[in-house]
Amino acid sequence: MVPAVSADCSSTSFTPLVVLELASDTKQEAIAWLLGRIRDPQQNGGTGLLVEQLGLGDGGSEKENPNLFLVGAKWQRLLSGAEEVGLFKEFSDGSMRGFTCANKHNFKHFEGDGDSFISMAECQYIIKHELDTLRAKDETHVPGHPQVKLYPGKSIIRRLLSKGVLIQVFPLHEKEELKRLSYAWYQKVKLSFQPLDDIRRYYGEGQALYFGFLEYFTFALVPMALIGVPYYLFDWENYDKYVVFAVFNLVWCTVILELWKRFSTSLAYSWGTLSRKKAFEEPRPGFHGVLGFNPVTGREEPLYSNTKRQLCIYLVSLPFVLLCLYLSLYVMMIYFLMEGWVLSVHDEEPTFWTGVLLFIPSIIYAVVIEIMNLVYRYAAEFLTGWENHRLESSYQNQLVLKVLVFNFFNCFASLFYIAFAMQDMALLRQSLATLLITSQILNQVMEAFLPYWLQRRRNKKMMRKVQKRKAVAEAELPLAEQVRLEADMSTYLGTFDDYLELFLLFGYVSLFSCVYPLAAVLVVLNNITEVYSDAFKMCRVFKRPFSEPAANIGVWQLAFEAMSVIAVVTNCSLIGMSPQVKAYFSESETQLILWTVAIEHVLLAFKFILSFIIPDVPKHIQIKLSRLEFESLEALKKKKMLEASELTKGIQ
Repeated sequence: MVPAVSADCSSTSFTPLVVLELASDTKQEAIAWLLGRIRDPQQNGGTGLLVEQLGLGDGGSEKENPNLFLVGAKWQRLLSGAEEVGLFKEFSDGSMRGFTCANKHNFKHFEGDGDSFISMAECQYIIKHELDTLRAKDETHVPGHPQVKLYPGKSIIRRLLSKGVLIQVFPLHEKEELKRLSYAWYQKVKLSFQPLDDIRRYYGEGQALYFGFLEYFTFALVPMALIGVPYYLFDWENYDKYVVFAVFNLVWCTVILELWKRFSTSLAYSWGTLSRKKAFEEPRPGFHGVLGFNPVTGREEPLYSNTKRQLCIYLVSLPFVLLCLYLSLYVMMIYFLMEGWVLSVHDEEPTFWTGVLLFIPSIIYAVVIEIMNLVYRYAAEFLTGWENHRLESSYQNQLVLKVLVFNFFNCFASLFYIAFAMQDMALLRQSLATLLITSQILNQVMEAFLPYWLQRRRNKKMMRKVQKRKAVAEAELPLAEQVRLEADMSTYLGTFDDYLELFLLFGYVSLFSCVYPLAAVLVVLNNITEVYSDAFKMCRVFKRPFSEPAANIGVWQLAFEAMSVIAVVTNCSLIGMSPQVKAYFSESETQLILWTVAIEHVLLAFKFILSFIIPDVPKHIQIKLSRLEFESLEALKKKKMLEASELTKGIQ
């Protein structure tokens, strides 16, 4: 926990953890009602949290939104909240167990009143959980806003967000802890592991697992890079030699994914998320439908026909995705026409400038691919939202599926065409190198440098305001200014784009790196800069995201495994196309195809056997989980026996 600080706007001194920003035109009766509901004790249907309004600061402008509120909680309330959300902590015997207030002194690191037992990220997650579970009782609408209807038993905060009454909810940065994390993470250039435990304590398990995967993927690429350099220097024109590299590629992409599952399991166990039960999912903000009763909870809430949703997916979304794939194919054909024209110009009169001109079509195509991916992403988000998925997990799965299909086709279709239709390995190597390098440069600009430049402009504007109000510059902004500065920062949209970038880089390496062995080297260099740029933007550019418990990388694990299966097919086909292999089957092309397919099936079988042999959960963790399950069953038996004996005594 952080030390208590004054809110600058209230006589009460408490630790502000979360900020609520209501629309500037929100009615006063609505504000009073919402704050009252938040402050009400839990037994009265409230959350029992502390909330105070943030002042405008010294010389505050009338243009500033006055409806900013700081939310905190008493320490005992946070401990009871930790039990409610099922927080796992290390027990005195070294195992990870669900926290309970009754046994709090039996948990490691719970000293005194336990004021450092729960991290700030966990405190903010608890507050978010409590706010999300604040439900309407007998209210039919928000006071002062008759158009904003409320339903008994439904989340008030989610309803206010979907109707625009509540603009945003975000957790506050803790300045001193952020400084320490920044210094250990990215401010000093060093060859060492990332501080994953510190990242997890500050940002939560979801973020820490992403950075853990990024680091793991980078180290896993080192063997490919070390082998790729001599291949590129000595054998890159001899395509017969890539057979050995392709075979190594097949084993590599399978082994690293299986070992990652073991590594992520170890991380999740040590962080207490491996055995943590998934909370019941509330409907997404914006989910709408006809008012009815949920058969699971029995609460009155909007319901939406699954048949109608499936019709939306198959009659609108699917045709739209296919249309986008056709447009991507059309753009690819234009690229090949440009490539053919440039080659003809170079062949007629080869000069230095025509040699440079050979790379222009690939660079233009790489830029167009990134633009198309960006435009399609917005369209996919709109379509997935329009499909009206009830749960956030369903929404994310559908969005990931749409985006992955298009990005895979858009980024790799031209490479497949060059490799298997044109069978031009020199052009494949050139196109792969150009696409890889150009996409990496564009991603760094769009993900880090552009948001940083925009944020610096916002920061300068805020500092000018402060300087006008203060005669002497202060080393740190007052709390009111700091909160408003963070409120204006860009919102971090999650790890979706970060995982998508790693997925595409994994594809470039696993599918075609045998033709261009330097691909692994380029991806290693990109990932090293990615670690620092992602760390920088998390600490300096974006609002702090809420911690999200995670035991693995979710649907992205399946995406990477699917890519590794495609890599087997691709590399086997490239091996079959090599002149060295063709020489053995010079008389019968059919025999070559049959042998290639047979070897591909053998390698796929080997891949699945390997994934079966390598257990996802290390043995020592399996033993700990089994022991905990056994103790839980024994405790349940004792409880039932005790209840039975008390019942018998009562009858006698």
